[in-house]
Amino acid sequence: MEYVDEYGPISPIPNHDGTMCFKWDNTLWSAAEHFKYRWNVFKNIRAAIDQNEGGFEKFSQGYKYYGFNRGECNGQTGIWYREWAPGAKALALVGDFNNWAPAEGHWAFKNQYGTWELFLPDKPDGTSAIPHRTKVKARIEGADGSWQDKIPAWIKWSTQEWNEVLFNGVYWDPPEKGAPGEVDPDKQYTFKYPRPPKPRALRIYECHVGMSSEEPKVNSYLEFRRDVLPRIRALGYNAIQIMAIQEHAYYGSFGYHVTNFFGVSSRCGTPEELKALVDEAHRMGIIVLMDIVHSHASKNTNDGINMFDGTDGMYFHGGPRGNHWMWDSRCFNYGNWETMRFLLSNARWWMDEYKFDGYRFDGVTSMMYHHHGLSYTFTGNYGEYFGMNTDVDAVVYLMLVNNLLHDLFPNCVTIGEDVSGMPAFCRPWQEGGVGFDYRLQMAIADKWIEVMKLHDDYAWNMGNLVHTLTNRRYAEACVGYAESHDQALVGDKTIAFWLMDKDMYDFMAVPGHGAQSLVVDRGVALHKMIRLLTIALGGESYLNFMGNEFGHPEWIDFPRVDSYDPSTGKFVPGNGGSLHLCRRRWDLADADFLKYKFLNAFDRAMCHLDKAFGYMSAPNTYISRKDEGDKMIVFERGDLVFVFNFHPGQSYQDYRVGCREAGPYKLVLSSDEEVFGGYRNNTKENDVTFQTQSGNFDNRPHSFQVYAPARTCAVYAPAEWADKDADRKPHGIPGLGIKDLGPYFSR
Repeated sequence: MEYVDEYGPISPIPNHDGTMCFKWDNTLWSAAEHFKYRWNVFKNIRAAIDQNEGGFEKFSQGYKYYGFNRGECNGQTGIWYREWAPGAKALALVGDFNNWAPAEGHWAFKNQYGTWELFLPDKPDGTSAIPHRTKVKARIEGADGSWQDKIPAWIKWSTQEWNEVLFNGVYWDPPEKGAPGEVDPDKQYTFKYPRPPKPRALRIYECHVGMSSEEPKVNSYLEFRRDVLPRIRALGYNAIQIMAIQEHAYYGSFGYHVTNFFGVSSRCGTPEELKALVDEAHRMGIIVLMDIVHSHASKNTNDGINMFDGTDGMYFHGGPRGNHWMWDSRCFNYGNWETMRFLLSNARWWMDEYKFDGYRFDGVTSMMYHHHGLSYTFTGNYGEYFGMNTDVDAVVYLMLVNNLLHDLFPNCVTIGEDVSGMPAFCRPWQEGGVGFDYRLQMAIADKWIEVMKLHDDYAWNMGNLVHTLTNRRYAEACVGYAESHDQALVGDKTIAFWLMDKDMYDFMAVPGHGAQSLVVDRGVALHKMIRLLTIALGGESYLNFMGNEFGHPEWIDFPRVDSYDPSTGKFVPGNGGSLHLCRRRWDLADADFLKYKFLNAFDRAMCHLDKAFGYMSAPNTYISRKDEGDKMIVFERGDLVFVFNFHPGQSYQDYRVGCREAGPYKLVLSSDEEVFGGYRNNTKENDVTFQTQSGNFDNRPHSFQVYAPARTCAVYAPAEWADKDADRKPHGIPGLGIKDLGPYFSR
């Protein structure tokens, strides 16, 4: 049976002045006038849309009017092509269908709103005037009098021939509809599986389809569906965040210099193949988030929407304000009516057509401030967030898009990449907040890099680590991560590389299969501790970049040629177009004789621990110990007690740790298990029951004594939910000692 979305209604605007979110932070009253102003702007835009566009829902379906759509004209069926290009003097449609020479009926007419319209009736035999999967472009006389062939702004797919530099738009309209779940290159894909429920906490696997192959090649949507999705599910992640979906002419931009906003990246396959990937993820119970780029656009005038009608404005700000000096890209004019239509429709399009479940909005800090967050330090003073530095049009756009998505798709998830820490960013738009579900907690990864640069392990400050991991606004959820794609790119280092560096090349063999290294032993131990501490304390959800779960060696280096940095003019050498470092070495994690398998197994166990106990979303979080001398961190999250010993050489016997609930407790996860590359000094196999004692200890009403070996972490759970033999059962997770599915099992 075909799956069809059921949309929620568009909410009415609450009757208040935009300060309802102040109930969570009454110090925001110092910025009350700013909140009232932006709320009025928001309300006025919503009212104008309702008055002039037939409502918010219709306004957000621009893709049903602009671009290519089947329709009628004077009783004839055919293709409507519409394009907003107010500065253009003339526009014709060219392509394979007319041998790139427009006939009289291929010239569009411009209406009073700057929109060009053209109707192409079907042929006498009933076939389409433009065959499916053939190339098309708009031939435009720009405002400056020059002629250029442009890819239509609302194009659904564009491709680059192997022997050509430029991309071509492709008319995409499969003539036949496939059966639900059927993958056929000549048929429209029909969704079969419903969207999974919204998870209580996200365990996000950040991924890039193109570089997901073990081989040095650009991987496909169908190969990712077949080979990578099962790995992600087995690891215990319940969400994937796919990068580089929107078409981008320059592969090395990691998908962040978008040229075709409605187009699926053709390097990895067709629109229907992407749909098949999303549907398969839904079958597995995995929600699919898209890394969407609305913060800027590529400056590419040949393949993108820059200078589309011959002017430097149109969707963008004109002049210097429309150019991002650091990213060498174009900045949108979020106060422009057609820009709002374009971007709001784009956000709806990917969820409507491809059944994405939400977005990670890229570069939001750059959007919200005129200075783009560059060469600027945020100290927490509210004047930095709510003043003349703020681009109110951009913030209101973010409120609008969150309003739209959360109303139409009630289970939608939106994550904002904001480094500034703007207050009320993750409060609902109905309260006057920006409306995101989560903020990316970007400071954590920077803190780990700062700490790992200290070669003296005794200099690691426990209190400072805990502060960074927990330093987030009350009632505003965050996605914590120890590292993302940013740290994996060439020029930076992953955690594994920071910890083990060159020793990863020669000393990753398990004992008995090669030489050993104390550097690697230290790195493997700390890699596990860093990731568990981050998932347990760093936020209400967690993110990992593809391959980092097993300590993927090397950095990511996309194929590139020699170039110059646009902001400095400095020469940047290329790599000869090589894909050697633009792939994922799954074989390393699968090799039984390499230590990568230990890190992979531990990552799987800590994800499944959250599936069983829901500790990331648990209301109880209490940090009872941050001991600089002992290098110990002890805390509770939900029903679990986490114990970390960061001391490089001191193990502790009978170490007392506080807890809220009376025991008994048992060990359910230890980084010292053999399956995680540990020494079994602290293992669930001992089946020890830890009885608690009453009486205040570290401000907790109960406590118990544990063994804490150096450079290990351990998790203790109520004894009734522990089972040392759990991982010997058919569906057990190696190293994890949880009875059955745990007390709060959820995907």
